[in-house]
Amino acid sequence: MTDTNNISIKRVEKSRLENLDFENLSFGRDFADHLFVCKYSNGKWGESRIEPYANISMAPSIAVLHYGQTIFEGMKAQKNDDGDIFIFRPEKNVERMNKSAVRLGMPEISEEIFVEGLKELLKIDREWVPNKTGSSLYIRPFMFAIDEYIGVRSSDEYIFMIITSPVGSYYSEPLRVKVETEYIRAAEGGVGFAKAAGNYAGSLLPAKKAMDEGYHQIIWTDAKEHKYIEESGTMNLMFIIDGIIITPPAGNTILDGVTRDSALTIAKDLGYKVEERRISIDEVIEAHGNGTLEDAFGTGTAVTITHIKTIGFNGTDYELPAIDTREKSLKMLSQLEAIKLGKGEDPHNWVVKI
Repeated sequence: MTDTNNISIKRVEKSRLENLDFENLSFGRDFADHLFVCKYSNGKWGESRIEPYANISMAPSIAVLHYGQTIFEGMKAQKNDDGDIFIFRPEKNVERMNKSAVRLGMPEISEEIFVEGLKELLKIDREWVPNKTGSSLYIRPFMFAIDEYIGVRSSDEYIFMIITSPVGSYYSEPLRVKVETEYIRAAEGGVGFAKAAGNYAGSLLPAKKAMDEGYHQIIWTDAKEHKYIEESGTMNLMFIIDGIIITPPAGNTILDGVTRDSALTIAKDLGYKVEERRISIDEVIEAHGNGTLEDAFGTGTAVTITHIKTIGFNGTDYELPAIDTREKSLKMLSQLEAIKLGKGEDPHNWVVKI
């Protein structure tokens, strides 16, 4: 066992890398050799460790199993043709994780623990980062409550961990999405802006129902009227109507996506007109009818920028223009990917080289 930057390190005796087929990567099924872990107790974060990826032993009374105090983030590491590895805007993930932590009554974590731990983990498992187009090393930082107590209160102890997974594309084709008008994802005053596990648990049934009908995902609408578009199950949403990029404002019920913010910044840099405002499903359908709905796409760490080809609403499917005609979003995607791989100009200093 060695110590680097106050992180104790225990390496695997034998890597599992030789068992990985980089040419046929799925999403979230394979995991790299090591993980990062840090424990919070007695009001402070303790020593950090990197150790072999392994199962976790826990008591049946552990708080997270009963009261759902758990949050997570999603990030990616990418490798270019020169073998350089980059991560994208990690400070934004720390910021968002701490917003989630505060809302769920959990301790904030320092940028130093989060980012330095991640950097060291990636140095050790750098061979797990694919360099094939469309592939990356998905990074999952997460925190959960570990008190062995079944009283309803915030836990006193927590574990923060980072695991990584070599992945291919999340979606293999443009998406068919269905507007959800029965179930809700989030309401004002709730935890919709947090990456809390419970948000995703509640989304699984309506998402499955939509998939059973032939859709890939759902579009969530507001909890009061089911009128205004919020986000999708795996991504923020953007529409281009009459040349204007329109996206619902991040806030109380909508996740403040890192890719969302980056895509909007790139759009503005390119001179595109952007509006962050409420947008109703009726406005989208009307734009489709009069021929001004030029594009619809999602943004997120897992999906990057993924195009929507069909919107299902009240039993009718509305087909969108061919993907190769969507110049604005394709240009945004191209620039975003170039920045992430260190191939393009990075005017906002978003990428961190490992």
